[in-house]
Amino acid sequence: MSSISVHSINHLVAEFEVPGDKSISHRAAILGGLSDGSCRIDNFLPSEDCICTLNAMAQLGAKHDVIEEKPGYGPTSLVIHGRSMQLSAPEGSVDCGNSGTGMRLLAGLLAAQPFQSILTGDASLQSRPMGRIIKPLEQMGASIEARGDDPGCAPLHITGGELHPTCYEMPVASAQVKSAVLLAGLFAEGSTSVIQPAETRDHTERMLEYFKMPSQREGQTISVTGGKTPEAGSLRVPGDISSAAFWLVAAASMPGAHLVIKNVGLNPTRTAILDVLIRMGADIKVVAHPDECGEPYGDVEVHGKALEGTEIKPEEVPNLIDEIPVLAVAGALAKGKMVIRNAKELRVKESDRIATVVKNLKAMGADLEEYEDGMEISGGKPLHGAELESFGDHRIAMAFAIAGLFAASETVIHNTACIDTSYPGFADHLETILAG
Repeated sequence: MSSISVHSINHLVAEFEVPGDKSISHRAAILGGLSDGSCRIDNFLPSEDCICTLNAMAQLGAKHDVIEEKPGYGPTSLVIHGRSMQLSAPEGSVDCGNSGTGMRLLAGLLAAQPFQSILTGDASLQSRPMGRIIKPLEQMGASIEARGDDPGCAPLHITGGELHPTCYEMPVASAQVKSAVLLAGLFAEGSTSVIQPAETRDHTERMLEYFKMPSQREGQTISVTGGKTPEAGSLRVPGDISSAAFWLVAAASMPGAHLVIKNVGLNPTRTAILDVLIRMGADIKVVAHPDECGEPYGDVEVHGKALEGTEIKPEEVPNLIDEIPVLAVAGALAKGKMVIRNAKELRVKESDRIATVVKNLKAMGADLEEYEDGMEISGGKPLHGAELESFGDHRIAMAFAIAGLFAASETVIHNTACIDTSYPGFADHLETILAG
């Protein structure tokens, strides 16, 4: 079982790129596999999650050739050969590993296929609820049976077939549910719509546009028209701002620090992390570059200074769900109170991220109170090193590696192999930071 040891630092000056965006890499593998030709994808994220989606598409007939790879991880540049919307029945179950994104998006795809399939994953993924995608996909005509130990959980047995369009109003804002329905809608005759209760990540809509299958939007209603085929093209995936968030918090919280993250995605549905840090007093400068494959990206420069706590707004939560663990660390380091509420969704991620953040911050000496839908942190209390668990959650592991940079004595995080699900190479960047 792997562990990471971290000691406190008082100097942080660095410039680097983070790996490709996880959300965009998933969608590139899927839409590239549906396209009418060969698609080159550069800066693909070679994480366990994205490789599971890439391999799932290969099981469905959309093979790929590797051009470049990160040793020990997987492809960073590849060509995926599209099947013009004609997928093949997989041999055996389709393994999504630990990826909720992969399972939910692939469920939308498989719901429309004229064959049966099974989506499965590891123990953590099989404990996560899938009912929220089952309902709209069955409303469109698919048959999905959740055969997990817990109600509504994987393995999912999907009997696909001819779907009919629908207009689905999501009870909870979720880019994964929205994307699953829109992907299924590509195979249905007519217009399929999703009504979202709040703004969610729009990577699927942007990538559909890039593949010449534009969606339509009116208010919070997003629609696609079925019966078309994505046009093949080449694309480069920008760096993942959710991965950059760990270093942004570290630099923003350390007076005198100077950090530049190059070529990182700046999709406005993903940059709430910057908004919150700036509201806390962070000195952040963004230099935008021309859009890449429909996605804005650029460089983010941070000069560290003392931060003040803030309240995360309810409408920000859907687009901060991956960043809240490390923002909680920022709150513990800042002066005043950090309030995080309306975030009950955190309890059904790779771990119960409310409980795990609270447990680990308390172990390091932070002062905070747990609520059913979040937490309140009284910042500024000195942190001390501790032996901590990741709980098998990559974002918990990385968030507390950052906390360890500010804690007296050594911090050890156990069970950190999970980091590879989203950020291969994190340990290398951490080592660079620790070495000064």
